[in-house]
Amino acid sequence: MTNSKMSLWSLVSDMPPELFSGLFEEFPRSLRCLLGDWLENQPWEFINSSDTFCAVLADRLLSAMVERLQDLANKNCQTGPMLQVIANIENRYRREPLQLVGPIKRILEGEQAAAQQFQNVALFIQRQREELRFIFSLQKLQYRVQEIQALRESLNQMNGNARVPLQLNLQFSPQENLQESSLQNLQNLFLKTANELEGAKKMVLMRLMIWKRQQQLAGNGTPFDEDLAPLQKRFESLVDICFQLRLQLVASETELSSELQERLDNVFSSLVKNSFLVDKQPLQVLKTQTKFQATTRFLLGPQLLKSPHSFTVTADIVTEKQARELATSHLETVLSENTGEIQNNTAPLETNATSNACCALFKNMLLKKIKRCDRKSTESVTEEKCAILFSASVSLGPNKTIFRLQALSLPIVVIVHGNQENNAKATILWDNAFAAANRIPFMVAERVSWESMCETLNQKFMAEVETTKGLLKEHYYFLAQKIFGDSNASPEEFQKRQVSWSQFNKEILPGRGFTFWQWFDGILYLTKKHLKDYWSDRLIMGFISKQYVFSCLSNAPAGTFLLRFSDSEIGGISIAYVTYAPDGSTQVENIQPFTTKQLIICNLADCVLDLPQLEILYPDRPKHEAFKRVDPPKKNKEYQPAKMKMTVDVPCSFAGSLSHTPGGSTSNLSMNPGIPSGPAYDPHLMIAQPMGMSSSISTTYGSPNLLPELMGCPYSLGSSSPLGSVDAYLMPHDVEMPLDCSHSENSTSYVRDLSFPVLPNLIRVPENISPPSDEELAHLLHPESEMNRYHQNLG
Repeated sequence: MTNSKMSLWSLVSDMPPELFSGLFEEFPRSLRCLLGDWLENQPWEFINSSDTFCAVLADRLLSAMVERLQDLANKNCQTGPMLQVIANIENRYRREPLQLVGPIKRILEGEQAAAQQFQNVALFIQRQREELRFIFSLQKLQYRVQEIQALRESLNQMNGNARVPLQLNLQFSPQENLQESSLQNLQNLFLKTANELEGAKKMVLMRLMIWKRQQQLAGNGTPFDEDLAPLQKRFESLVDICFQLRLQLVASETELSSELQERLDNVFSSLVKNSFLVDKQPLQVLKTQTKFQATTRFLLGPQLLKSPHSFTVTADIVTEKQARELATSHLETVLSENTGEIQNNTAPLETNATSNACCALFKNMLLKKIKRCDRKSTESVTEEKCAILFSASVSLGPNKTIFRLQALSLPIVVIVHGNQENNAKATILWDNAFAAANRIPFMVAERVSWESMCETLNQKFMAEVETTKGLLKEHYYFLAQKIFGDSNASPEEFQKRQVSWSQFNKEILPGRGFTFWQWFDGILYLTKKHLKDYWSDRLIMGFISKQYVFSCLSNAPAGTFLLRFSDSEIGGISIAYVTYAPDGSTQVENIQPFTTKQLIICNLADCVLDLPQLEILYPDRPKHEAFKRVDPPKKNKEYQPAKMKMTVDVPCSFAGSLSHTPGGSTSNLSMNPGIPSGPAYDPHLMIAQPMGMSSSISTTYGSPNLLPELMGCPYSLGSSSPLGSVDAYLMPHDVEMPLDCSHSENSTSYVRDLSFPVLPNLIRVPENISPPSDEELAHLLHPESEMNRYHQNLG
């Protein structure tokens, strides 16, 4: 289970030798270099002089070291100098191998201390230490079995009047009978071995519990090594020890046989039942009438279930109360109440010869219905947790002993409609992140530290967006201000606070209509779908406040801009930029947020490149260098491709000053005289313009309630009018053309149709020409009628 990509020696080998002064006085550094990571992968730490096994293990390790050095000498053709080194080691340590352990322990401890500066080293060392401890325990148990067998055979020979000297260095008192002393030693050895076996079993179950906890954290995106093969080997090794001890116990017929037999049976039963687990978890947000999958695995199946065998695993949904009863009951529990109905809920338990894994695969389960249980008055259905219970009955051994295997899935929230998914995901995220290992189902803390919440949000963000670029300290500060509703506290003060479940996803944020999680999840979705590359390239500042934006841009030149996630709209990203005010000074403007609806039509790079008032990405990167336009592939050769173009409405009072500023051209801007910029955002428009064509109509559409103020800006129809050349008609400025039927004052306005109908009661005719006739007006408003006649005449 050791991480093969990391080793202690690979981290410290390039460090200055003076860091390890005094460590290599008894064991040369040159030998440490030659032995590499082999040295640290041996259980030196657990060897002491109080046990005969330790002396045996030290001797084995010395022999293995000498053999490894000889192989290296042969490969490098340096047998002469290396043989001298080997001879020195043999002369110094062969008589007392335990003397070798101390110097190597000190070297490894010094290297571990020096490597602490590297990220994740502490976790790696802890994991490696745990594995070496188990290896040491397993080797000791195997030695104990050999010791018991030798002592038992010696006793049998004594009973046959054949006195054979023991080879186990056992100390006998001259006053005692040798046979009685040997029998007592055998019983003590059995008891000691049983204690060590139970200790090794606890280590295996602890490792299993860690694996399950890591599996749950993986539900939030934490990296997870899901390989169960090393854990399966641990289970199989201990079961093999159980079998060997049972054989020795039956053959010895000691006075403690019944007691020891019961202890061995308990260890075996515990290993069997705990080796049945959920390998691939079902969906944790589970919608009724939707298919889902899961896999269970019986780690001891390949060892205990001899082919051919036919056992079936069944899946049932259980409530939190039922899950709690199953976890706290020491007896085999059978469900007394049906909580829901799952179709295709049975699968055979089969062993794959290639992978040596005994699994039951559920490929097409479907939750038909769910029976809701009683909830607290403040608890919603999306806070109600269930689980899938997988169960099977197997018969093991020559006596066909029946074992009832049961395994609970991770918590599940059942929903019946897609609009419940967001809140259900919040329940699962909180439970996965903050559940204690080996808890009572499905208890979880009501309040957690803000620091741990930051780690959870960061891990979820990186996993969901599939990026290696996580959140920064500036982001955490803004998120803390948002969730706590406090803009005055310092980052250090936030780190000392705790955040509650209610603050996370029950309480509506001040001045908003959504919770913190609903807002954060909207940004997750937006970034995952449309902004992944921009975020990964650090083009988006993201989670920052408007005050932070102002501090960044207040002294920047006109045309400087940055991108931040909207804090007033779910799933929106806004552009803040520096522009010139009428008095020649600069000010910061915020463009109305882009959401998924708009970014589906026009990607973020095109939006930025289309806007001439955006020139420099903060702090000093030209936008054409940061953002590159990507043209979609031409799918139909019969048509010329068309593109959507982004413009930003600018008040007419700014038009004169903008046209003379050094900040860049404004020839592509749509000017809206009389429309003041709002305190939060400038309205922005996307106008469909076919490439390679010119349109003689230049019209901007906006909010209908502004029409009375918009009659002062002339627009020319030019020669496209059926009346011939016409002087400036006064066109309506702000008639909204939304993409869908919904309308909001603050929503972005988009136009997809290239034909813009004009309302007759809004046309103001200049005095120097006659008003159009009814027929001419009909042609003007409905030019498609001419086209229809043209098509009819083709036939």
